[in-house]
Amino acid sequence: MNRSVRGRRLASPVRLALAIELGTSLDGAWWPHTASVVDELPELVDALSARLGEIIAISVNWSSWEGSQDFDALNRPSISRSDGVKLHHRLMLVTGSTASASLLVVPCRTSSVLAVMVLRQAATLPITPLERNSREFLTGESIVQTARAECA
Repeated sequence: MNRSVRGRRLASPVRLALAIELGTSLDGAWWPHTASVVDELPELVDALSARLGEIIAISVNWSSWEGSQDFDALNRPSISRSDGVKLHHRLMLVTGSTASASLLVVPCRTSSVLAVMVLRQAATLPITPLERNSREFLTGESIVQTARAECA
């Protein structure tokens, strides 16, 4: 599966953040460029194979008929769901020959500021004190905490 993508040059780089140490409930996040996850999957597999070995399985917790959650809606204090429906995050478990990684899939239409914050928090990358005072940090923290709980 990995060999088919090697040597192909991406028009846009894979937007992926992985924790240095894998094996926690959530190891990172992937932010696809489009809603067509299937089209971008080969590049993700290629990017992950360096850390995980040859990719042998990918599991997801959603079906093709489910709509994608809008992270930016969660970043607006005036918007809340009143219908009682609990949204779950799109998660994937990528299993390689030497390691596995659980990833949160960030919806492609998420604003760059929020998406980058979610990527960094999911991969437990450093965040400056100034950034910790932003609405995006708080929203990202909530998203990542919920995703970690769903992974556990």
